[in-house]
Amino acid sequence: MLDKKTMTFTVADDKELEMRRTLTVVYDALKQKGYNPISQIVGYILSEDPTYITTYNNARSLIRKVDRDELLQAMVKAYLTD
Repeated sequence: MLDKKTMTFTVADDKELEMRRTLTVVYDALKQKGYNPISQIVGYILSEDPTYITTYNNARSLIRKVDRDELLQAMVKAYLTD
């Protein structure tokens, strides 16, 4: 018999996964356009000025759907737990 384990996912896990996916798309778009992705993303997070993010590959629209406070919480959590 196979040992079947039930896996549960919380809304927070799903939200963090979606934020990670979005941030990855934005990072890749910035890199492809020749920007320093880390500096641009930090600039956006600190200022909420969308012009830090390129419109290439719909990156600007995607990043604006992410709540900055939730993103910062997830980033601090990931930094401290890794």
